[in-house]
Amino acid sequence: MLRDHRPLILKRFDQNFQKWYANRFLRPYFERLGRGCIFMKPWHVEIFGGPIILGDYATVIATPDRRIRLTVWSALGKEGRIEIGNCCLLCPGVRISAATEIVIGESCMLAQGSFVTDSDWHGVYDRGLPIGMTAPVHIEKNVWIGDSAIVCKGVRIGENSIIGAGSVVVRDIPANAVAAGNPATVLKYLDADKPVKTRADWLADPGALAAQFEEIDRHFMKDNTWLGWFRSLILPRKGD
Repeated sequence: MLRDHRPLILKRFDQNFQKWYANRFLRPYFERLGRGCIFMKPWHVEIFGGPIILGDYATVIATPDRRIRLTVWSALGKEGRIEIGNCCLLCPGVRISAATEIVIGESCMLAQGSFVTDSDWHGVYDRGLPIGMTAPVHIEKNVWIGDSAIVCKGVRIGENSIIGAGSVVVRDIPANAVAAGNPATVLKYLDADKPVKTRADWLADPGALAAQFEEIDRHFMKDNTWLGWFRSLILPRKGD
């Protein structure tokens, strides 16, 4: 991982610009965009259709090669929707595509490249149909969807469950389960004697968390200079 050579003031400017960009260019496309949301590289987030709801203190991370895409595309005379709860994490390359309804509960984490859909997006027998069969998807609180996993139409995933990387979920997964494979099956259950700490717990005091990150930034960036930052851009060297 490359070290951040920017002066702290430049990092703060970048963060404030990204916040301004999200409010100016993304907020109008949401039915509701909660307070305290963090967008990283918001110009690589694509919103199409609606209504789309994103809860409080969500973190959305996009990159040039892995855009975030939230899409509602419904049949004529019908209305789809996407609702994402508080404190969720959407990593680069996440796609959520709804024709009917996709509801994602509080504190869910969707890893890089994961895909959630409630439709086939074409008819099985009539390939000219643009949507095909569709059924609502419900992902309950604190679910972790692994890297490149696919959650298909009509599925319900129970609270706290984990879906392994690369899995294809075509049937319901119960709460507190670890499931993987194609099609995904339950491999084991979480230890009921061990408490599960959620992202909502971690974000319970956002002010204190922000102060903690500020302290970390000041510690690791205290020696950064404008000259050193320019040098790292044009003459990178080992250790940068």
